[in-house]
Amino acid sequence: MLFHSSLRKELSRSFGATLVVLVTIVMTMMLIRTLGLASKGSVNPQEVFLVMAYTVLGYMPTILSLSLFIAIVGTLSRMYRDSEMVIWFSSGRGLADFVEPLFRFAWPVLILIAVMALVGWPWANSQTMGMRQQYEQRSDIERVTPGEFRESSGRMRVFFIDKDTPDGATATNVFIWAIERGLQITTSARSGRIEDVGPNRFLMLSNGQRLERPLLPTSGLKISEFKTYGTRAGGSSDATANTTPPRARTTLSLLRDRSTAALGELGWRIGMLLAAINFVLLALTVSSVNPRVGRSGNLLFALFAFVIYYNLLNLGQSWISSGRYGMGTFMLLLHGGVFLIAVAWLGLRNNNWARRSKPGRLIAGGLATPQPSKIDPTT
Repeated sequence: MLFHSSLRKELSRSFGATLVVLVTIVMTMMLIRTLGLASKGSVNPQEVFLVMAYTVLGYMPTILSLSLFIAIVGTLSRMYRDSEMVIWFSSGRGLADFVEPLFRFAWPVLILIAVMALVGWPWANSQTMGMRQQYEQRSDIERVTPGEFRESSGRMRVFFIDKDTPDGATATNVFIWAIERGLQITTSARSGRIEDVGPNRFLMLSNGQRLERPLLPTSGLKISEFKTYGTRAGGSSDATANTTPPRARTTLSLLRDRSTAALGELGWRIGMLLAAINFVLLALTVSSVNPRVGRSGNLLFALFAFVIYYNLLNLGQSWISSGRYGMGTFMLLLHGGVFLIAVAWLGLRNNNWARRSKPGRLIAGGLATPQPSKIDPTT
């Protein structure tokens, strides 16, 4: 039908343009954030773009929901502004007749939102956390760049090396400044190499000197020379088994776990799909143009409604995780309440458009029906 095809075609153009703009904005923000983490040593500088890509992929459910919401609001507002809605209403179409073409357009996007929220979000988070943990578990000597002073992982030592081997296990002209047991220790050696001793990793220094100075001036210096000296280099030869946070766990593992943290994360993932469905109905109800407000008045109101709904969704995750509310109760109150409000609002607007005025003229007190004229028989 012309009604369905013309609406879906314009929605497709608007959705595509909005998605490109939002993805570009988010990628720029994530690039700045990831570069900041790389400068602090939390992310490998060589993996900046990979971390940024995983982060943007994790935010795709929110980006898709917002793009769908803006596309519907923008398209319908343009139709109101250009009087196209008046033509459809005059031809017998009500506002409720727009629900079917909107959902016929939105169902592939809704499926993609569900897949990204249930599968893509935890996978992207697990990949990002894996790269960050692997980078943070490096030994201190592996953090050092030849010719540069670098801090250790605990920020209690400073390393400097002149040259290193291609495998990064051996270095020459090693300098270490550290604070240990109330002492300021300066160690220098001609060479050093990495050795694994049990689960720990040590830096073995050769042919060097060690200077110990107390932080408080209570005693003098202590200088010692050594042929071989070992100091812990930080990190471990084996990755430390850490508890995986709920946001990086698969949806199936969350379903098996009945803890409040798992339920909070599961409620957020399912809530993203329910929120996207409600956003389609809300976009239909809030789309209108008031000449006194301006063209962007309803769009600002729609974005304000989106921000409130999305923040309530995130707030509900923390409430469920803390045990303040149950997952079913909160989802019923939030998503069910928004759905009822959207349906009731849609019904009100649809009935207003379907109402037909009775013949008559409008006066100050209301509608007056015309009265038959009286004829004076004497004239």
